[in-house]
Amino acid sequence: MKLNLLASATIAAALLTSPVMADDDNDGAVTGAAGGAVTGAVVGGPVGAAVGGVVGAIAGTALDPPPRKVVTYVEQQPIPSDTIVVEEVVEVGKPLPKTVVLTPIPEDPTYAYAVVNKQRVIVDPSTYTVVQVLN
Repeated sequence: MKLNLLASATIAAALLTSPVMADDDNDGAVTGAAGGAVTGAVVGGPVGAAVGGVVGAIAGTALDPPPRKVVTYVEQQPIPSDTIVVEEVVEVGKPLPKTVVLTPIPEDPTYAYAVVNKQRVIVDPSTYTVVQVLN
């Protein structure tokens, strides 16, 4: 039992100190990895820490907010008179229906946007996953 606790603490400490070496593009992955590792260690010991770290890193990467220049661009675009209405709840991390027409962001084509249910939504155009909902 003491060995499992020591191994879990060592893995969690290693992951928690890694943000110092991370660049701005991977902060979500690092934070997700550390949080997932700690949670995994508590639930499943060292193996749980390893699995939790991987799952947390994937989740942290997927939900990183877009750069400020993308948000500003979308905020400045006029809202079309005929907005799209979908039945599904529009929230971060969930995909939009493929029937929604996305408008690419000229300065950063890794993002696109749409106005859905009278809300501006920033989306990953390759997966249609909502990255941010603007009010």
